Amino acid sequence: MKRINQYKKLFNIEQKIELPSLKKTYRNLVKEWHPDKFQKGDDKAIEAEIKSREIIDGYHFLISIAPETKEKYLEEYTHISMSSGIYDLQHKGLLLEVTFNDGTTYEYFGVTRTVFQKLINSDKQMRFSKRNIFNSYLYRKSKNGLKE
Repeated sequence: MKRINQYKKLFNIEQKIELPSLKKTYRNLVKEWHPDKFQKGDDKAIEAEIKSREIIDGYHFLISIAPETKEKYLEEYTHISMSSGIYDLQHKGLLLEVTFNDGTTYEYFGVTRTVFQKLINSDKQMRFSKRNIFNSYLYRKSKNGLKE
């Protein structure tokens, strides 16, 4: 959640992510912080390099959690989360990373340690996940699966 808030703050997003305004803000920020605008070796050039990477990362991250993106890939997500088994689970802070048997990985934001422990201790992790995680938490696809 910290990462989401950090990127929303960077792009001045207060509520819902709207792709057209996100794209416009992204373009303006890239123009403002492009490293080529500054002389090499200048402190501002180094700062611009770091800032431009943060802008690019933030843009791609926010696109991946935008409602339009989620809607576009809902059928694929539903198929994977309902029919593929869980291959691996990683939990760090409030981030749960689930890798499915096909190699696709999704990140779920705001998953507490308690919920993660219940998932780990569950006899049927897939059933627990379907009921308590997959449609309850903000998620994004972080890695593509294996192509057949």
